[in-house]
Amino acid sequence: MNGGLLEIVQAINGILWGKVLIFVLVGCGIFFTFNLRGIQIRKFGTAFKQAFGGFSLSGEKAGKDGMTSFQSLATAIAAQVGTGNLAGAATAIVSGGPGAIFWMWISAFFGMATIFAEAVLAQTFKKEVNGQITGGPAYYLRYGMNSKFLSSFFAVSIIIALGFIGNMVQANSIGSAFEAAFHINPLIIGIILAIIAGFIFIGGIGRIASFTEKLVPIMAAFYIVGGIVILFIMGAKTGDAFRQIFVGAFNPNAVLGGAAGVAVKDTIRYGVARGLFSNEAGMGSTPHAHAVAKVDDPTQQGLVAIVGVFIDTFIVLNVTALVIIATGANVSGLSGIAVTQKAFEIGFGSLGIIFVAIALLFFAFSTIIGWYFFAEANVTYLFGEKSLNIFRVIVLIFIVLGTTLKVDLVWELADMFNAIMVIPNVIGLVGLSKLVKKAMISAEERHIL
Repeated sequence: MNGGLLEIVQAINGILWGKVLIFVLVGCGIFFTFNLRGIQIRKFGTAFKQAFGGFSLSGEKAGKDGMTSFQSLATAIAAQVGTGNLAGAATAIVSGGPGAIFWMWISAFFGMATIFAEAVLAQTFKKEVNGQITGGPAYYLRYGMNSKFLSSFFAVSIIIALGFIGNMVQANSIGSAFEAAFHINPLIIGIILAIIAGFIFIGGIGRIASFTEKLVPIMAAFYIVGGIVILFIMGAKTGDAFRQIFVGAFNPNAVLGGAAGVAVKDTIRYGVARGLFSNEAGMGSTPHAHAVAKVDDPTQQGLVAIVGVFIDTFIVLNVTALVIIATGANVSGLSGIAVTQKAFEIGFGSLGIIFVAIALLFFAFSTIIGWYFFAEANVTYLFGEKSLNIFRVIVLIFIVLGTTLKVDLVWELADMFNAIMVIPNVIGLVGLSKLVKKAMISAEERHIL
């Protein structure tokens, strides 16, 4: 049954990710890059000052009136820096060759302009519902585009894509990693994850913000330092990894060998697809976190959103990619998180498998929390707060089930539902682009940016 479903989903993704989504996502990023006059370059330094001005591991408590700008960034990064940075990078390299990472960079660079627009619109159209600040694409599609259909379509899509299927991906990778490192039955891991996640879900926005603002800086530093150590150990092979990325982007078989049979279109497809899953620019997920930030002007949170994509792709994901290519783990015949574990095993010995399992636990679990928060906002939008307890139970069941499925099917399902939710979001972004540009110009004239 898994095999038949896998073939069907792969066929759908072949259409969606073969041309449609690459054109839509990269095209949207290029459009906003020019429309906003390269804001991700012009305001790069300002963005970091805005993002980390309120840095704290035990700062202001989040509540119904929202989060601090840093807490919103931490929640967004918690969602962005997950399985896509460890297993996703490995999948892209194995399927599309080292050159896929180059196309991840390209999609992320343009995506920084897209995510600025998402955050600005999320702030502009945020609402107070039952005394609590909330927002996201469903709100700017409904109140900006005046489209109940698009807003509802997006809301249903993200609930399925992130709340259900997406969290299965995160649980799947955690289960696989712990099975390889500690020989623990993945189902047991799934049950433990569900119990801990349930405790955080019940605590609401305050507990989620407290969790992410503490965990994100620690987990990122832990993983980055470990990866850099291996890159120093590999020496000249680290430099060659960069060569393979650039050469492989346009001639993958020159890196992989003539028998590999990887076409440039496959390299681009897997790079952009995994890039989206990693940094989520244009997908419509992170605006939910940026909507609840307490800032003086929407454009300020737009700059903060840019930082999230940069950290996710150009720092954390690059560490994974370079370690995999430099150690040669991408030709080991493995797939998914097993490739990343193999790379760190080559660098650190048997300790490497444990290192990745622990890192993935932090990364993927934080993503589960972030994605739940995003999906919850849309459940509330569609069905009201009374439906949340039922939704939480369903999410926890999917987390447990995710640890029992084959990795290929889970990733393909994630790609399909991510593609579906992108479409209404991009329609809203382009349709409201004049508003975003007007907000940017106004902020610059008032010297806010």
